[in-house]
Amino acid sequence: MLRGLYDWVMSLAASPKAPWWLAAIAFAESSVFPAPPDAMLAPMVLARPERGYRYAAICTLGSVLGGALGYAIGYFAAPLGQKLLVLTGHAGGLAQYRAWYDQFGVWVILIKGLTPIPYKLVTIASGLAAFSFPMFIAASVVTRGARYFLVAAVIKRFGPQLLPVIERRLALFAAAVLALLVGGFALAHFLH
Repeated sequence: MLRGLYDWVMSLAASPKAPWWLAAIAFAESSVFPAPPDAMLAPMVLARPERGYRYAAICTLGSVLGGALGYAIGYFAAPLGQKLLVLTGHAGGLAQYRAWYDQFGVWVILIKGLTPIPYKLVTIASGLAAFSFPMFIAASVVTRGARYFLVAAVIKRFGPQLLPVIERRLALFAAAVLALLVGGFALAHFLH
């Protein structure tokens, strides 16, 4: 099953429609969707390393636009934003975010945007806290761009050499990625 999923993702990553899917996933992840776009960005860069930075730019643009939607949900539809925070297990997160924004300002967005903590929490909470929208967009471009361009650079540099190793030890790498995701969500829950 794991091999079939891997082969499917790699074939999708090499398809002509992959950039559209990447943009859509990055957009949705920043406001409502639970899956990080890195899961598609990495195989796309592996499949087409020469397009790695283009894919990182697409991912960044989709994420920032989705972040603007998340911000709007928090700002214009506060009850919906609060319900989304409750549904994602962060019911008391708004008070903590507001305290963090008061104390650290834009650094909250810059640091949290690089971590595996779901970015939609940052976007919705930024709107709920009425954080400066231009500053939010600027910080989102910096932090999301840094994350996705770093992923693309690492995969471009080391991916082709690692691809045969990954394919031979697919279960081990899948377990490692799963452990990182679970650890990231556990850390996010612990920090909130």
